[in-house]
Amino acid sequence: MSSFAIASRLICLAAFCMGLAAGTPSLAQSASQNAQLGPSGLPLPRFVSLRAPRANIRVGPGTDYAVQWTFVRAGVPLEIVQEYDNWRRVRDAEGAEGWINHSLLSGNRTAIVAPWEKGQLPELPLHAQPSESSRVVARLEPGLMGAVRSCDGEWCEMDFSGVRGWIPQSRIWGAYPGETYRN
Repeated sequence: MSSFAIASRLICLAAFCMGLAAGTPSLAQSASQNAQLGPSGLPLPRFVSLRAPRANIRVGPGTDYAVQWTFVRAGVPLEIVQEYDNWRRVRDAEGAEGWINHSLLSGNRTAIVAPWEKGQLPELPLHAQPSESSRVVARLEPGLMGAVRSCDGEWCEMDFSGVRGWIPQSRIWGAYPGETYRN
């Protein structure tokens, strides 16, 4: 289990998480092209972030369902994949899924830098402009979380604790391939 998962979760039923991850579609697939409207009138799937500093993820849509794990950090990016009443089925960057009340979520977008490359690659450049040839303003470790300001379909402008710059959209988890977004 990665350090992100250990820091993010207090409790996780490993067999349940593994079973869900095996049955989920590829995260590289462009979900924005396949988006449908959910009961809320908003597209499914879609990215959001965790509003609350502590939030339980449950096995079903309601407080009568058991808690699978607990997020202990606000701002974590999540993907809403299903809606039922005031409950949202969410997926995290590692593919684990569960249910959370919509009041604990925010429309503010955050993203994680290349979580699939944690511990494998050196730091990734954050550029001053949306171009590989532009000045590098910072170097980011895979797994770092930041706020998404905008995405043009190829690059996303992000803010990492006051350091702002551009990163290729394909290098983050929190925006779909080809998706455009403006905060």
